[in-house]
Amino acid sequence: MSLLAGSRVRPVSAETRNFTVRHGGVSAATMLTVYLVLLVAIPSNVTISALGSLGRPSMLWGLVLLFWWLLSRLQARDLDARPVRQPLRWVFMAFLVVVLVSFAAAMLRGQPADQVSPATTALLRLASWSGVLLVAMDGIRTYSDAAALVRRLAIAGAALAAFGLAQFFSGQTLLDWTTSIPGLAFEATEAATRGSFTRASGTAIHPLEYGTAVVSALPLAITAAVNKGFRTTPSRNAGWWWLAVGFILLASLVAVSRSAIIGLAVAVITLLPAIPTAYRWVIGVGGAVLAGAVFALIPGMFGTIVKLFVGASDDPSTQSRTAALARVPEFLSSSPLIGQGFGTFLPRYYIFDDAWVLLTVELGVLGALCLGGMVSAAIGSAVWASGHSPFQDTKSMSRAFASCLITIAVLFAFFDGLSFPMSAGLLFLMIGLTASMRSIAAADEVLTASMRYTARPELPDVATELPPARRASAGEA
Repeated sequence: MSLLAGSRVRPVSAETRNFTVRHGGVSAATMLTVYLVLLVAIPSNVTISALGSLGRPSMLWGLVLLFWWLLSRLQARDLDARPVRQPLRWVFMAFLVVVLVSFAAAMLRGQPADQVSPATTALLRLASWSGVLLVAMDGIRTYSDAAALVRRLAIAGAALAAFGLAQFFSGQTLLDWTTSIPGLAFEATEAATRGSFTRASGTAIHPLEYGTAVVSALPLAITAAVNKGFRTTPSRNAGWWWLAVGFILLASLVAVSRSAIIGLAVAVITLLPAIPTAYRWVIGVGGAVLAGAVFALIPGMFGTIVKLFVGASDDPSTQSRTAALARVPEFLSSSPLIGQGFGTFLPRYYIFDDAWVLLTVELGVLGALCLGGMVSAAIGSAVWASGHSPFQDTKSMSRAFASCLITIAVLFAFFDGLSFPMSAGLLFLMIGLTASMRSIAAADEVLTASMRYTARPELPDVATELPPARRASAGEA
């Protein structure tokens, strides 16, 4: 029996909604949850001493996920079911081919000794991200698993936001304790500041990475709050999800980061059309009240944020990004299609504060198009799932994952997101989860069709066969 269900096997019906597919006692949702904990809870600066740069726990677990997925491919059996097509799979394969061709070409050209190791490490990082993406895409095939991951991602984002708030108000990183753990190496850094305020970084390496992780969790937290945690039975604790939303909003406002504010706007704008009108007012009014409270209670915060945008043209980081665009043709001239080689373009040549530009330099036009195609294919799968599933909760999750992915993709234009473990890991995790909604929606279609044509003849509508928590969803669909 395979470890996780794959594309050659019909997805388990989403409407055994509390049922989780388990093979060998472990589900894909559990494996991805372990990855999420390692990615967010353990500081990104922490590595296993004996392994050096390869010793980040989240990276090692990603390689475990890749092996787990490969083993499942070897064990998968063909069943009499039409497979669910995943356009993402083909674009992802093209991306891997471009990376390998670019790496081979770079090695054949010859590289300085200090560039070979970073390039090899970059391939291993990509292998780790691939494991995360593939397990998410092929392993998350039921509503219950998807809902569990929505909740866990929202909780992770809220916890990271709360820790960042503690750093902001204390003015300290609060991570010094990690230096005393035997066998681990920790690159201690001072808390960054902007103006008179401390820039929180949470467990991330940089405040920009922290802001991306926190803001990208906002659509999931809002969706969990609107849908009361996606529980099939009413819960008295449903209101706690709004507290998670509040933590994320507050952390985004006091992050003293232009990109965090932009990401906040992108997340809200892309999600609002997908939630009921009443909740749009709750988020709009509640966000305005929270922003007003922040500006009133923290002297100088309003002026600092205004200066971030009013004086953006004179900001060194903005000038650096603008100047970087003019240098791209120079670095691409020798190999415009496949670039300089993944992981070979070191900061000593030039520092690009833009993940998309740096990827274009390293992998050429083809590499950038493939990664953009992966994001587009995943978002397209979410749109497909939203249009084909008759259940409102599946639609909500699909739109929330798509909003998260759009937010991360936009924020990658403001820093080199693929060079940071947390932001890169979240990108590939969100790509995989967004694509997985296509399989879940396909199962929903099979479910409703089978119930409509095999139910008792006297039942006029499939909704009467659904559990009470699902009838409302089917009626809205």
